[in-house]
Amino acid sequence: MQVFLKFGVFELKTVAWQKMVPLAAAYVGYIVLCNLNLNLNPVGFYQITKIAVAPAVLAIEAVVYKKRASPAVGASVGLVCLGVGLATVTDPQIASNAAGLAAGFGSVAATAMYQIWAGVKQKELGLGSMQLLHQYVPLAAAMLGTLVVVLEPVGLMTRAPGTIVGFDYTLPAVLVILLSAALGLLVNLSTFLVIGATSSLTYNVVGHVKTVIILSGGVVFFGDAMPPKKMAGIGVAMLGIVWYSHIKLSEARATASARLVTASLEAGGPRKDGAPAAWNQDDSPLSAESIALHKRRAVGAPGDALPRSLP
Repeated sequence: MQVFLKFGVFELKTVAWQKMVPLAAAYVGYIVLCNLNLNLNPVGFYQITKIAVAPAVLAIEAVVYKKRASPAVGASVGLVCLGVGLATVTDPQIASNAAGLAAGFGSVAATAMYQIWAGVKQKELGLGSMQLLHQYVPLAAAMLGTLVVVLEPVGLMTRAPGTIVGFDYTLPAVLVILLSAALGLLVNLSTFLVIGATSSLTYNVVGHVKTVIILSGGVVFFGDAMPPKKMAGIGVAMLGIVWYSHIKLSEARATASARLVTASLEAGGPRKDGAPAAWNQDDSPLSAESIALHKRRAVGAPGDALPRSLP
């Protein structure tokens, strides 16, 4: 991030470190609990918990932030999750111990909160994606470094094999570590860019698109098997993805139309040709009710359906 800053890719903007603690802690929880989840539980249960993140995002946003998705959005996300589950969960085993269950459910909660806060903090603090990364990453690194010393075999006293200090740091190994770190930075950056431009829910759907592409690419390029269950899952997931995309594009068009009308109303006065400032596609003036609906839609008021004659 310092290299990006030096070359002017983003502008430096600082905030109090205390405001970064929730996001950094959520990131640390996401990393630690997801790894514990995979380590303690069967792969089938791990896949289920990954799929459960999208419904968790919907639930948390509705309960905590009062941001309720429409029934159509909820149904389309459910269809995507169902399809990905059919395609990826081959052995739906349940965690057999309390620690595994705690790690699984904890990873779902931490991942959902991290993704939600990645968007909330950008708007709340007025930071761009790179600015937010630049602010919280050092704090998250310090938290993870502390956990590594406490929980991992560091090997400070004895350079035994299997410890961090005792690892054989050959040139190829160091290059792989550096490449992994660079790719991790790009993943984090893409996460914040997508969430900042869209939403945490859309980011989850994009993640499932990646899963579908990986599964399909494995079949096309590497000759992986495509049993009927996997094929049906990919098909169902794609239907859900197309449906979700259609809903979000329709919402974006409606919001843009409402904002244009609101801007016209705020500018005031008739057009140069003498027509009203607020008008339909057929050049008929908008009714007072339609104007009010457009204004409410522009500020995100729920439950307002625009008349079909409006643009």
